[in-house]
Amino acid sequence: MKKAAALAYNQALHNAPKVLASGKGAIAQSIISKAKEFNIPLFQNQVLVDSLLGLEVDEEVPSELYSALVEVFIWLNDCEKKAQLSRE
Repeated sequence: MKKAAALAYNQALHNAPKVLASGKGAIAQSIISKAKEFNIPLFQNQVLVDSLLGLEVDEEVPSELYSALVEVFIWLNDCEKKAQLSRE
């Protein structure tokens, strides 16, 4: 069964990333489809998504998951750099 979670982070507004949406099955597929529709990169980490599914929507990610999120932000930063280079 597919699982997905969407996060948002704005340093000026939040202390930590927040869960925008999460779910399994059809809900997960909807989250994935919406991300693809807006060209949002998809990161796959089964352990992290399982942990995020336990959080409520609009809840900040707890500090215990920060090390896993660092991996996501490094990956996302690399994606943004590659996209910028391909536009030059």
